[in-house]
Amino acid sequence: MKNLLWLQGGACGGNTLSFLNAESPDILEFFEAYSVKLLWHPSLSLESGNKVKEILNEIVNGKIHLDVLVFEGTVVLGPNGTGKYNLFAGKPMKDWVREIANIADYVVAVGDCASFGGVPASTPNPSESVGLQFRNKEFGGFLGREYRSRKGLPVINVSGCPAHPEWIMTTLSMILKGKINEDSLDEYNRLKIIYSTTTQFGCPRNIYFSYKVGLKEFGHKEGCLYFNLGCKGSFTRSPCNLILWNNQSSKTRVGTPCFGCTEFDFPTFNFFKTEKNKAELPKQLPLGVSRGSYTMLSAIARSAAPNFLLRPLVKKEEKVDWID
Repeated sequence: MKNLLWLQGGACGGNTLSFLNAESPDILEFFEAYSVKLLWHPSLSLESGNKVKEILNEIVNGKIHLDVLVFEGTVVLGPNGTGKYNLFAGKPMKDWVREIANIADYVVAVGDCASFGGVPASTPNPSESVGLQFRNKEFGGFLGREYRSRKGLPVINVSGCPAHPEWIMTTLSMILKGKINEDSLDEYNRLKIIYSTTTQFGCPRNIYFSYKVGLKEFGHKEGCLYFNLGCKGSFTRSPCNLILWNNQSSKTRVGTPCFGCTEFDFPTFNFFKTEKNKAELPKQLPLGVSRGSYTMLSAIARSAAPNFLLRPLVKKEEKVDWID
């Protein structure tokens, strides 16, 4: 039997809700299949007050061995580094996190807030929030660059706002089977098998991206959202169009731009508008593409775009100005 503890810091609880949406298996089937004992969870457990404090103290004192600590949300350090904005079971949550992370076999940060700071850590960050091991892209998180769990691994990040339930379960299942080592992780401590591709992989609008046919307005089933409407799918590492949400969809599939919520710099403030330079080209280019290559490729691709991509397949009766 493996013991798992789930704690929540500065968070909306969205990753818990996402986890509860798991279907095949659902969380009860998952815990049974991997012989997991859930010691405590803020939304699923009956214990409260002193009983929770007793459980946490038994973990800290070594009476209960902790295999996996899952943390959701930011570590709140305010005001002035005291952590008193987030008191839990008699003391600042940050103190519980420090003590428990030091004796856990594995520590998992679920969601963008726990991984990188996310929304609570955005400027001006009045709660002084940080991620467990990162503060945005730097190792400026609460536990520090050199932190290693008892099994010798850094905090394992499952980024996303929220993280997809299948990403959470895949990560936990590999941990429980002892299948994760540092080579399994990318530079931001995320599983490579989940975060190696960009959101663009599997996007049905990909052919429009290839020929640089961009939408000017929302509400169409065709056209790429990258060039004008703020989509970050070409430089955001996530499998959102490969492992679909609710097994059927994604943001770009329903005509909403990717917000880049699995990345260290989420949230940005131009969710629906692409920032451009003086040449009217997007400031942020697809992952790994140089500006010279992008400019040359764009000119060729745009001139070679087939006619059927330049007209909406689903026609509206009113006259629209839908692509450039």
